[in-house]
Amino acid sequence: MSADHAPATPPEPRGQQDHRRPPGTIRIGSIAGTDVLVSSSWFLVAGLIAFVMAPRVEMVAPGLGPWKYVAGFLFAVLLYLSVLLHEISHALMAARYGFPVSSITLHFLGGMTAIEGEARRPREEFMIAVVGPLTSIAVGVAALGLWFVTPDGLLLLAVEGLAGANLLVGILNLVPGLPLDGGRVLKSGVWKLTGSVHRGTVAAAWGGRVTAVAALCWPLLMEATLGFEPDVIDFALAFVIGLFLWTGATAALSSARLRSRLPGLVARSLARRTLTVPEDLPLAEAVRRAREAQAGSIVTVTGAGRPVGLVNETALVATPEERRPLVPVSTVSRTLEEGLTLPATLIGEELVTAIGRKPASEYLLVEGDGSLYGVLVTADVEKAFREAGARG
Repeated sequence: MSADHAPATPPEPRGQQDHRRPPGTIRIGSIAGTDVLVSSSWFLVAGLIAFVMAPRVEMVAPGLGPWKYVAGFLFAVLLYLSVLLHEISHALMAARYGFPVSSITLHFLGGMTAIEGEARRPREEFMIAVVGPLTSIAVGVAALGLWFVTPDGLLLLAVEGLAGANLLVGILNLVPGLPLDGGRVLKSGVWKLTGSVHRGTVAAAWGGRVTAVAALCWPLLMEATLGFEPDVIDFALAFVIGLFLWTGATAALSSARLRSRLPGLVARSLARRTLTVPEDLPLAEAVRRAREAQAGSIVTVTGAGRPVGLVNETALVATPEERRPLVPVSTVSRTLEEGLTLPATLIGEELVTAIGRKPASEYLLVEGDGSLYGVLVTADVEKAFREAGARG
């Protein structure tokens, strides 16, 4: 089962993307520059697969003794290699559309591809999502073809399991509900029809909730549909899958609500009027001039007029009144490093992403020709974000 392969929620205005390895994971290598990680929960499911497969291995190859569990474990490795192919296909398609992929993680319920950014068009969403299930189905069909020419024994057992598992994973992942890949296919379809990514996400998230309820009810229907009486493992597995789907769908709904606020964030409208002053001007005089000009921010400039620093509001407030005439304004300003100068045209998610790359209290906004427009204060962005949520 493939988990949601894009961020579940938009970055907070003061956040930043964290590429450190998630806790509880082990890096086993990289593919095309993308880290491949294994969650500690994988070893649990691998052991479970080895335990479940051991009786089948004993039937096919009697006399192995404890080695039957090793054979079962190797089957788990083979199965998850096919899951890795599923996730690699997501990563390659995302890279084709220009989205960086930070990691691929194999875990208890399958895998997850961490793709940075959101699809810009329905077609991108569709292609990145659908390629995973299609890859699993292709692996299943190829294994099914090998089944007819593979001799009896452990190899045939592995091919048989690989075919069945991949066909099942491919088909189930096309179920139209988030966080499954089929949910993203549904999202892209609704997005295409309505022109609204928000409506697409909401529809797919509710599809995920319906699927979660169906998964919880499945053990109760097993006897009527398949003739098998469910046992404790069936109920436990249904609960885990149902919880996974419900949690993912709920996260998608929350994400949709958050993203619906983003279009209201416009850098130009949030910018503060700014005053430019020489770096060596006494702080008290800079504050006096800013008040006189009714400016909400101060930018230090060189003698040639080039911006070099942003006065930090917190540092300014912390400076006692009696010291302000004695220190230059540069003592409470932050040097304009890379990432602190942003286009004044940024809006919505582009704005949130831009300030997330370089967390700071203030940013310099410039026009296309490089001229100064104003200063964007992160606290103002956060306030506008909260107010948009309150209105929603």
